[in-house]
Amino acid sequence: MITMNINGADRKVAASGDTPLLWVLRDELGLTGTKFGCGAGLCGACTVHLNGQPVRSCSVPVSAVGRSKVRTIEGLSKDRSHPVQVAWIQEQVPQCGYCQSGMIMATVALLERNPKPSDADIEQAVANICRCGTYQRVKRAIHRVSGT
Repeated sequence: MITMNINGADRKVAASGDTPLLWVLRDELGLTGTKFGCGAGLCGACTVHLNGQPVRSCSVPVSAVGRSKVRTIEGLSKDRSHPVQVAWIQEQVPQCGYCQSGMIMATVALLERNPKPSDADIEQAVANICRCGTYQRVKRAIHRVSGT
């Protein structure tokens, strides 16, 4: 058994240490907001926070998590009231929506360390792939939250 802190609560899972965090979140804990995209840590659909830092959960084995704090999209708010989620809705960011939880998690991490990001800051920090091409709406939503 492995004990991890997920969204503020200790959770025990029966998983091999080399199991990617993504699969533990989705299959063992039922936290399906974190999506599988490429499986190689490139697209960002699986982005979660590990001690406040955005990580690609498909590339993080649970053995590397230890006592770190993991926050998933479900841990932002119970009712989509997090300011980034609100801005996403106001700016109508999602089209298909598949990549959006990862985009939101990358954005939250950016705004927690840089509350007034420039476009260049956004492009560097939110490098997730969106096949629908909603990048301009993502920037508008981030600027809405940051007041820039």
